[in-house]
Amino acid sequence: MAEDKSSVFFTNLEDLKSNLENDQRDDSSVLNLPKKAEEEKEQWFAEDYEGQLAVDVFQTKDNIIVKSTIAGIKPEDLEIYVHNDLLTIRGKREEEKTEEDSEYFYKECYWGGFSRSVILPVEVQVDKVEASMKNGVLTIVMPKSNKSKLVNVEVKEE
Repeated sequence: MAEDKSSVFFTNLEDLKSNLENDQRDDSSVLNLPKKAEEEKEQWFAEDYEGQLAVDVFQTKDNIIVKSTIAGIKPEDLEIYVHNDLLTIRGKREEEKTEEDSEYFYKECYWGGFSRSVILPVEVQVDKVEASMKNGVLTIVMPKSNKSKLVNVEVKEE
């Protein structure tokens, strides 16, 4: 009877690696991806893949603030859009040329295009949004709009 890979648990990293390597020669997938997704998984890390950008989003009394670490980016390489209740940050991090015969021990830094969209929790004054970078940290300050205030409505008994 064939083993159902969707219910296999791995107790160590070597078992998982071995199963993933064997899975490439097998029609069934340990990741349980649909056929179309399996065909497209090679494209996930193509040159034009847009990586995610980690962000912190918080509020003060008057502002919504978004912070993100974006080392290696010049301000002119960033695009920031606010449309309705959606903030979008896009950019591209260019990799410096390396020697052709170099061998990496680790290569974890992401190079290429990236983007992140965040749904804003409240309405902001789009014309007063400010963005700045200091020591590789992008800070976007968006003043809250006074249009949509929370109003406490008292219910009267008739």
